[in-house]
Amino acid sequence: MKNRSGEKIKLASIDELLGVVNEESAMEIEISKIHPFKNHPFKVLDDEKMQDLVESVKINGVLTPELLRMDENEEYEMVSGHRRMHAAQLAGLTTIPAIVRELSDDDAVIAMVDANIQREELLPSEKAFAYKMKMDAMRRTAGRPTKENPCQCGTHLRTDQEIGKQVGESARSVQRYIRLTELIPELLDLVDNKKLQFTVAVDISYIDKEVQGWIYEYICDTGFIKPKQIAALRNQLNDGPINQIQMLSIFNNCVMAKKVSRSLTFSEKKLTKYFPDDYTAKDMEQVIESLLEKWMQEQSC
Repeated sequence: MKNRSGEKIKLASIDELLGVVNEESAMEIEISKIHPFKNHPFKVLDDEKMQDLVESVKINGVLTPELLRMDENEEYEMVSGHRRMHAAQLAGLTTIPAIVRELSDDDAVIAMVDANIQREELLPSEKAFAYKMKMDAMRRTAGRPTKENPCQCGTHLRTDQEIGKQVGESARSVQRYIRLTELIPELLDLVDNKKLQFTVAVDISYIDKEVQGWIYEYICDTGFIKPKQIAALRNQLNDGPINQIQMLSIFNNCVMAKKVSRSLTFSEKKLTKYFPDDYTAKDMEQVIESLLEKWMQEQSC
C-alpha cells in the first residue's frame, strides 16, 4: 500500500495490532546441523507409513515445522519431528522448516513426549520409556513435595495420575508401563513383538537382571513362558537366590504338574449282566449315577 505521497508503507499484521509479537516464526535449518534428542524413546521405522510420508514431503514439502533447541555447541537438538526429518532426508531435502525454542532439559523432555505420545500404534517400549522420562522430568521441574502441593504437579494429583489423565490411561497402567523399563532389552523386544504377554513381562520386571537373562534363554528354547512359572519363580526368589538349574526345575515342575487323565469306560458285555435286556443305555446311566450318588453320601458320613 502507498501513502498520499506515493511512498510504500508496511501494513501491520493482526498480531502487531493486538500487541502480540510472534517470536517463534519458523526458519529453514540445515539438516546436517540437527542431531537427535538424547535417549529419544520413539522409534523411527522405514515402514509403509514412512514411505507415504516421504512421498508427501516430495510433493508438498514439510508442512509442520520441527521443534528444536540450541545445544552447547551452537548446533540444534531435535525435540519433536524426528519422523518428519527422516522423511525429509529420504526425500533429498537438505534444509527443513523449524522453530528454535529455549528449553531446559526437563522442559524439552516433556515437550518431546507430549508431541509423540498421542501417535497411534506406539510400541509398549516406546510408551514405557516415554512415561518414565516424562514422570522424572515433571518431578524434577516441580521440586520437592510441600504441604500445599504434596503431589508435586500442582493439581493435587500424583505424577502418574496426571500423566494418565493426559494420555487417557489409568495411573496403574502408567505404572505398569514404566515397570517395563526394568526389563533387559531382549525381553522388551519380545513384548514389542507380541511374543511375551504384557502382564507376564511386568511380573518379570521385578526379577534380577541376571535371572531375566536365564528366562530369555528359556523362552528362546521352549517358545513360551507361563504366568504360573513366573509366579512360582518369584515365590522361590523371596526365600533367597537360586541358580539357573534350580530355575529350570521350577519351570519344569509347573509345566508337568498337570491333572492326570482318568477316563473310564465300561464294555457293553460287562454292563448287560447287571441290567435287564430291555434297559437302554440311558436307563443304565441313570441307575449308575444314582448308585454313585448314594455311595458318595455314605463315604461322607
